[in-house]
Amino acid sequence: MAAKGTSGVLIKMEEESTPQEEFENQSLTDHLRELRSCLIISFSAVFVGFCGAYAVIRPIGSWFFRPLVEVLPQGTSLIFTSYQEGFFFI
Repeated sequence: MAAKGTSGVLIKMEEESTPQEEFENQSLTDHLRELRSCLIISFSAVFVGFCGAYAVIRPIGSWFFRPLVEVLPQGTSLIFTSYQEGFFFI
């Protein structure tokens, strides 16, 4: 698209391209750079989520096991019968 400027010179105006066209015109390194930044953001979000969940695991575990602990006989506690059960609630 061309338009006539104030000095009488034709000025070529750039047409806006759609996101699909921009995506198709990217080089491989541009795609990889975009992928890397998306992966960094995703892994950072997962890490923050794990840290947040780890901060509240004890209150959640206490709330979850409260009905079971209330019906246990006096002086007893919960036990885990297999190795991996201890990792479910720290």
